[in-house]
Amino acid sequence: AAGIDQFDEPGVFVTFEEQPSDIIENVRGFNWQIQEWIEEGKWIFVDASMQADTENHVTGAFDLGALLARIEYAVNSVSAKRVVIDSLGAIFAQLTDAKIVRQELFRIAQALKAMGVTVIMTAERADEFGGIARFGIEEFVTDNVIILRNALEAETRRRTIEILKFRGTGHDKGQYPFTIVPERGVEIIPLSTIELRQKSSDTRIKSGSAELDEMCGGGFFRDSIVLVSGATGTGKTLLTAEFMEGGVASNERCLLFAFEESREQLFRNATGWGFDLAAMEDAGQLKVVCNYPEAASLEDHIVEIKRQIAEFEPHRVAIDSLSALERMSSQRGFREFVLGMTAYIKDKEIAGLFTSTTTSLLGGQSITEGHISTITDTIILLRYVELFGEMRRGLAVLKMRGSAHVKEIREFTIDGAGMHIGGQIRNVVGILSGNPQHISIDELQRMEAFFQQVPETS
Repeated sequence: AAGIDQFDEPGVFVTFEEQPSDIIENVRGFNWQIQEWIEEGKWIFVDASMQADTENHVTGAFDLGALLARIEYAVNSVSAKRVVIDSLGAIFAQLTDAKIVRQELFRIAQALKAMGVTVIMTAERADEFGGIARFGIEEFVTDNVIILRNALEAETRRRTIEILKFRGTGHDKGQYPFTIVPERGVEIIPLSTIELRQKSSDTRIKSGSAELDEMCGGGFFRDSIVLVSGATGTGKTLLTAEFMEGGVASNERCLLFAFEESREQLFRNATGWGFDLAAMEDAGQLKVVCNYPEAASLEDHIVEIKRQIAEFEPHRVAIDSLSALERMSSQRGFREFVLGMTAYIKDKEIAGLFTSTTTSLLGGQSITEGHISTITDTIILLRYVELFGEMRRGLAVLKMRGSAHVKEIREFTIDGAGMHIGGQIRNVVGILSGNPQHISIDELQRMEAFFQQVPETS
């Protein structure tokens, strides 16, 4: 399809399993107009599929001469540059002599090379991580070997592609995730192409909260990735909404991906904080995309996120939350998702904000936070603090690359006008560890005096 559509190179499709009519119907979802290409002389089928009422028996020397003659005739008929043989397993399924299989495979390869065409031959494997192909010899008679897997990881199927062998040139090693997208076909997420060459901006942008900007030394950097970590209900979505509102107030385009709340619920909650997300959308400055995490694979989500970013061209992107995506993936798959997403956002010089949920109400570290803390530029912690039977909230800027920031843990409140960050929580220790303890004023003053003592110099 790519040969015809992009390079005007006709092709021959040799099918041993599916009927040509079935293939034409099955690929309609990719917008490949095979019937039209056949009529234009750009695509030709060689139908070698077994009919339902036919039985094949090998009674003499196995010979593919007749098949090769049909393929050569088809190649010459349309001046084909590309040939697909689908699949080798169907050809040799009834043969038990590996010597004959190897001999005939070599014969096919040599004959097709003589025709001057590029060939893809498919072959089945017995299991995902076993032998390369069913007969164990297919890889030796071909120039290149590409392995596709659909392995089960953490109760989730995950498609990967691996270039095992590629004669005449270097190639990336290891498995890389991919997905199959309607109207576009195979979409590979090549993590090896991620390079640390992104530009680094000194420009500051507003977070949407003047107090938070002050704690961050004047606001976030234009091309930074911010991670907001906290327990459920601490205000992560509110901080995300303020981040979006801050962008809209600066005449920036903002894109929000929500994976935990529906549009109606998100818009209602934002209204309770004083933000009219619907009006922002109507003005064309905000776009909200809500999806249930389990509705698609992680690879499908990253492809969709990239598509939305490419179409809307935002200045800011927020994902609320990564924890919702994490629960449906393996650790490796999730880390690859975050790496791919972070690199893409940074390459586009977009400000990004991700939220993650901690596993405990008081302190603690989320799995998400541990996985991606090293690749984010700023980490903001939201914590509950229990004092005398009352739940209060604290905020700390744990990390901010390239900038000085306030080290204090400050109390904040939430009302109909959003988040209000107050002063330092001075008489409580152990907030970050999840074991907050109240200390007396006398003890606090003694500790402050102790740390303020200047050591004597000799």
